Amino acid sequence: MKIKAKNIKFINHQNPTSQFDLLRLEELFLRKDLDHSPEELHRVEFYIILFIEEGQGCHTIDFTDHQCSKGTLLTVRKDQIHKFFKSDNLKGSLLLFTNDFLVSYLEDMETQKTLLLFNELLVSPKLELLGDDFQNVSQIINRINKEYLNVRDKHSLSIVRSELHILITHLFRIKAKSEKVDFDRKYLKEFVLLQQLIEENVIKTTRVKDYAIMMGLSTKTLNTITKSIVHKSAKEFIDEICTKQIKRLLINTKLSIKEIAYQSGFIETTNFYKYFRRQTLTSPEQFRTIH
Repeated sequence: MKIKAKNIKFINHQNPTSQFDLLRLEELFLRKDLDHSPEELHRVEFYIILFIEEGQGCHTIDFTDHQCSKGTLLTVRKDQIHKFFKSDNLKGSLLLFTNDFLVSYLEDMETQKTLLLFNELLVSPKLELLGDDFQNVSQIINRINKEYLNVRDKHSLSIVRSELHILITHLFRIKAKSEKVDFDRKYLKEFVLLQQLIEENVIKTTRVKDYAIMMGLSTKTLNTITKSIVHKSAKEFIDEICTKQIKRLLINTKLSIKEIAYQSGFIETTNFYKYFRRQTLTSPEQFRTIH
C-alpha cells in the first residue's frame, strides 16, 4: 500500500523554545526521536539549508533529484516535499528555521529578500560552492554551530540570527552573480504577490482575469510581469503552480483521483485527466505510481 508523504512540523528537540535548529547530516539517520523516515517523501512546514561538506549523495526536492557532493548547498522552502538518500560517506550540516525566527529579528524588506532565496521559481534550489565561497560559508556555519551547540547562553540565539542573516545575504550575492539574477529588478515585488495569490487560490480558479482583478491590474500587465520574471505567460505560470499543487496532492494524500480532481477545481474528472496529461505527458495514476 502506498504511504502518503508526512507533514512535518517544526519541533526542536535540542532547544524546545527555539525556532531554529542545527543538525549534523550524518547523525540524522541515527536519531530515534524522529516521527518520520528521512528517506521517505515528507512535506516540511519550515525552511532548510543543507550544506554538504564531504562525500557524495542525492537529495530530492519537489520530484527532482539533485546530485550532491562537497560544496553543494540546497535550499528547501516551507511546504515543499523532499527526501534524503542515506549515504555512508556524506557529511554536512542542516540548518532548520521557521519564518517567525526571521521575522522576529529582520526588517520586513530584509525578510522578503531572504525568502526570495528559497523561491525555486526564481532561482535554482541547488548551489555549488567552490574556493573562497566554500570556505566563507563553512566558516559562517561553523560559527553558528559553535554558538548554538557549545556556547548556548542567553545571547546565543540573537547571535545565531545575525550569523544566519550574514549567511543568507552571502548566498544571495553568490546566486545573483552565478545565476545572473537581479533581485531588485522591475516587477519582482508584483510577481511574488501574484505567486502568493495563485498558490492560495489556484484550486478555486486558473483564470488570468481573476488574478488580474485580485491585484487590480489588467491581464496584459500580468502577462508583462510573468514574462519579465520567468519568461512565461500568466496562464503558463498559473498552470505550472496548479500542476505542482496537483502533484503534491497525488504524493501527499491518499485521496482518490476523483477527489483530487474536485479539490483542484475540476468539476469533471475527464477534464482533470486531460489537463494533467497535457501538463505532464502522463496520467495521475502513472505519476502516483512512479513517485
